[in-house]
Formats: sequence, C-alpha cells, structure tokens
Amino acid sequence: MVAFVVALLLTIAGGGAVVRYSKRRQVGTPLTWGEAMIAALLVFALMFLAYGIMPHQWLTFADNTLHWRKDKIGIPAGPLGNFFRHTNNDWVGGKTNVFFPNGVPLSHGHLIITAEAIRDIVAVALYGIGLGGQIMLWSQWQSRGKERPKEIPTSAYGRPLVKKGA
Repeated sequence: MVAFVVALLLTIAGGGAVVRYSKRRQVGTPLTWGEAMIAALLVFALMFLAYGIMPHQWLTFADNTLHWRKDKIGIPAGPLGNFFRHTNNDWVGGKTNVFFPNGVPLSHGHLIITAEAIRDIVAVALYGIGLGGQIMLWSQWQSRGKERPKEIPTSAYGRPLVKKGA
C-alpha cells in the first residue's frame, strides 16, 4: 500500500511540476541539450510511474494484502461493509464483507463477479487515468503562451451584446 501511495504522489507531483514549468517557459525559447535530456528523463519517469509502477503496486496490494482472488465471489465492500453488516438483504454478505455474495441477481440467473475482476477493473482505470493525465499534460504544454479569447458580454438571453452606434 505504501509503495502504491508513494508512486501515486510522485506521479501527481511530477505532473504538477510540468504544469508549473509550462507556465514559466516562453514559446520559442531555444532548448539546450541538457534541458532536453532532463525533460526526456522526467517524461520517461512519469510514464514509467503511471503505466508501470502504479498498476503493478495496485495489483500486488490487492493480491497480497486484500486477498482479492478468483474464489472470492462478490464485490468487496471494504469499510462500507461495516454499515451493512447487520442487515438481512440478499445483496449484502454480512460475514464475508462483500456486496452480492451469491452473484448479481438477473432475470435468468446470477451474474458472478469475483474480487479479481474488480481488482483488474481498478488496474484498467489506473491506465485510463494515466492516459487522460498524459493527454492533459501534452495539451497544457502545447497551449502554453496562447492568449485566451476575451469573453464577449451577453444579454440575459445569452446573445452577444451589440455595440451602440455613434
């Protein structure tokens, strides 16, 4: 868990450093060889953290500490299971601390969801968040120095106001 949190915090800090530096660096400033190497190293490190270390540490944490395996049927409730422990609902397993311990009831049977499937869904979500963050950082870098268009005043109906003639 500690390794996952540290990797997450380092990734967020690196992304913040890119955003902060993109606001300071002027467009068209010549790039030295040393600056290019440091920038390449930072980009490689951020991608390695986001796509390599974070998902691996999540999978290791879910396998070893949480014991999310194929034979654990149901959606793990985590700390939310304490709120539903004494209910007699069909969708909460009080002793097993999972939602839908017998599978999700459907009209033609039950949909069996294992904890390993939830573990893998979280890993895929980490990849998706990393990809979205990478696209956001590239967009931030490419749009640095551009002026934003001035807002045109609008009427109460949302139409642009017309200048009064002289």
